[in-house]
Amino acid sequence: MAAHHSHTDTIAALATPHGAGAIAVIRLSGNRSIAIMESMLRNKRLEPKKIAGKPSHTAHFGLIVENDIIIDEVLVTIFKAPHSYTGEEVVELSCHGSTYIQQQILQLLYKHGARPAEPGEFTLRAFLNGKFDLSQAEAVADLIASNSATSHQVAMQQMRGGFSNKIKILRDNLVNFASLIELELDFSEEDVEFADRSDLKKLVSSIQQIVDKLIHSFEVGNVIKHGIPVAIVGKPNAGKSTLLNVLLDDDRAIVSDIPGTTRDTIEDEIIIDGVLFRFIDTAGIRTTTDVIEQIGVNKAFEVIKKSAIVIYLFDVHELSRGDLDLEIKLIQEHIGTSQLLIVANKIDVEDMADLKKEYEHIEPIIYISAKEKKGIDALEQKLVSLFDNRTVHTTETIVTNARHVASLHKAAEALQKIQQGLDSRMPGDILALDIRYALNALGEITGEVTSDDLLGNIFSKFCIGK
Repeated sequence: MAAHHSHTDTIAALATPHGAGAIAVIRLSGNRSIAIMESMLRNKRLEPKKIAGKPSHTAHFGLIVENDIIIDEVLVTIFKAPHSYTGEEVVELSCHGSTYIQQQILQLLYKHGARPAEPGEFTLRAFLNGKFDLSQAEAVADLIASNSATSHQVAMQQMRGGFSNKIKILRDNLVNFASLIELELDFSEEDVEFADRSDLKKLVSSIQQIVDKLIHSFEVGNVIKHGIPVAIVGKPNAGKSTLLNVLLDDDRAIVSDIPGTTRDTIEDEIIIDGVLFRFIDTAGIRTTTDVIEQIGVNKAFEVIKKSAIVIYLFDVHELSRGDLDLEIKLIQEHIGTSQLLIVANKIDVEDMADLKKEYEHIEPIIYISAKEKKGIDALEQKLVSLFDNRTVHTTETIVTNARHVASLHKAAEALQKIQQGLDSRMPGDILALDIRYALNALGEITGEVTSDDLLGNIFSKFCIGK
């Protein structure tokens, strides 16, 4: 981790993915970035090319030359401190994307005095130089990893400081009270109260509500980041695997006419209208004497519990109304807080009127033919609308990071203690301790309270070059 190195070194790394491409971008940061770059750069006549005196945010064409051999023609962009991503002097060099050229240029940069960057070290420096707070820095990694419109939107909102601003306001309010309580302690002989206890109660209660809401939003945030888990369940051979394949547009699941072919759970992901869904096809739910199959059925119930949405699929030709009611009842017993979507499969258009009559007592049913690819659009739209109902709109602050949620839980605990302390007229010095604890917990999120271990843990998960 970067903590082992000095943060005053000049660092260099590839900022584009490894492998050959049209161009590659190599990035330098540190107070010798421009000088190191200048020492390697030549103009068309192979004379030294000066870039140190040029204004920030300008691009310069040049040749990289080593021992009179031209390695590549490059474009060099310079950013002068503090107006750069890291807040330091930064150079970005675009070269041709051959892996040989990339390696040659990197080796030259190291030879001229730069060192290889650690994972996430550019963003770590941006944090250390006050360009970002910690939660914004972490959102950079989320932004790079975002693979759907919704996860991109949430990461972008966090990177732009939406979450940080909320935490900052909470901390500022608590800091004001902490300072009043600590002032009281200085005058303890005179028995004065600067901090109005009933105001403090109101404040703590309003902060508790916000913290609880943020903790609650993690359930949604986690789902946005990793995909909404959707379990497809039903009797063996109801067409679950066929439906999964139609949704995914490929033959991912094993499809055969023998009931009970899918013995385990199969997972795959699909983006519908910018939302990532993670489909889990489960072994058919039925009573069985086969031990292996029973394990599959038990697993299906476990999957149901963990899913945000459960699609119950049944074959309209196979299931009597009484059996259907029993099956739905069985699933509802295991469903927890998931949303249930009942889907009738293998429909023929001529039967539709009779079918609708037969199943009218059940919640709205979606009628499809997975094999004929009928009704799939309606099913997809329904999935998106179920997701929309569940989530707060992404303009609200949504927590997507497990570390943040752990800190919020710590803050909630401390706030609870402050409330109890106020109710029981606890002395100021004990209140002050609990307020400090709450401040620390909130400060861990934005990085106002950090340790090398914490930073090491966060930034080591970044890719090198970011």
